[in-house]
Amino acid sequence: MADPTRRPTAMPMPDTDGSAAGHRNSGPQNPPTVSTSRQYAPAEAQPSVLRNAEQSPDPVPPASTAETMGRDMASAKPAMPRPNPGRTGTAGRETRPVPFRGGGFAPTPVRGVAFALFALLLVLAEVGTRAGVISSLTLPRPSAVLETLVQLWQSGNLWRHLLPSLHRLFVGASLGIVVGVSVGVMIGLFSYVRAGLVPLVAALFPIPKIALLPLFVIWFGIDEASKYALIAFGTFTPTVVATYGAVDNVDRSLIRMGQSFGLSWWSIVRKIVLPGAFPAILSGLRVSISIAIILLVAAEMLGAQYGIGSYILEAGSLYDLEKLFAGVTILSLMGLVVNFVIGLIEKRFLAWR
Repeated sequence: MADPTRRPTAMPMPDTDGSAAGHRNSGPQNPPTVSTSRQYAPAEAQPSVLRNAEQSPDPVPPASTAETMGRDMASAKPAMPRPNPGRTGTAGRETRPVPFRGGGFAPTPVRGVAFALFALLLVLAEVGTRAGVISSLTLPRPSAVLETLVQLWQSGNLWRHLLPSLHRLFVGASLGIVVGVSVGVMIGLFSYVRAGLVPLVAALFPIPKIALLPLFVIWFGIDEASKYALIAFGTFTPTVVATYGAVDNVDRSLIRMGQSFGLSWWSIVRKIVLPGAFPAILSGLRVSISIAIILLVAAEMLGAQYGIGSYILEAGSLYDLEKLFAGVTILSLMGLVVNFVIGLIEKRFLAWR
């Protein structure tokens, strides 16, 4: 039985001259045991070990292999490919960087397209009527309509009919817009006003306003008051709907931010709600004023001596298509002027967009 107190002897290092060849071939041997403690070769074997170390082609470095590999991997940086604008993608198409467009998808102004299209339509109408493709009983020549407008200007009848129409439109539309915007803002701000007026506005909105013209004549007479009332009422309902819808669509996070900064109720309405609702209110005014022009013509056809509506009615009763289309052209120009004025207001007060 082995003595537990006996220390294991270190195994001698084999020499390179093959002196232990016979010992290696002398039969099966147990694999050498590796001691956990550091062991050194005997003194007589140390020169042989040094000679083997000098003759070894791969000497062991003083630092550990793991540390050396870690330094090599840290120092070696992979070469990053440089972006190539002309490189083709997987689909074989050339890839290009997407240009940054600040400010969102802003529409690019293209000038002259509308004028060119309108001129093309006039040329086609002129050629068609002169060639006989279009009957002059259904569509007059644009050149004849232009001559009629020049005659109206020279005779002074243009301003005799246009000025009363502009006055009626301004008074009636102003009343309807002021009251409509005020009621719409109140509906958007106060819950009780919303609960009481929204059903009423929803009931009045789909009613054709021209159908109420005889009723307004009975109430206010056939003079100017009935015309003002019809235009104002026709402008009021779409303005109310557009205004309280605009107030409802104001970003609520901005309102909460104003409350967190300690702004008063009036300051929030004046600095956050009204500026946020103003763009949609202006968009609603485009529709409201267009409806006002339609109602203006209807009111002037019923009982007016001067006005664009009465001029068109007189031309239609005489089957004078040149005068009729001249009156329609004046109404179209009025709509263009209104649209241009609203566009100027948007550029002036909505430059922050």
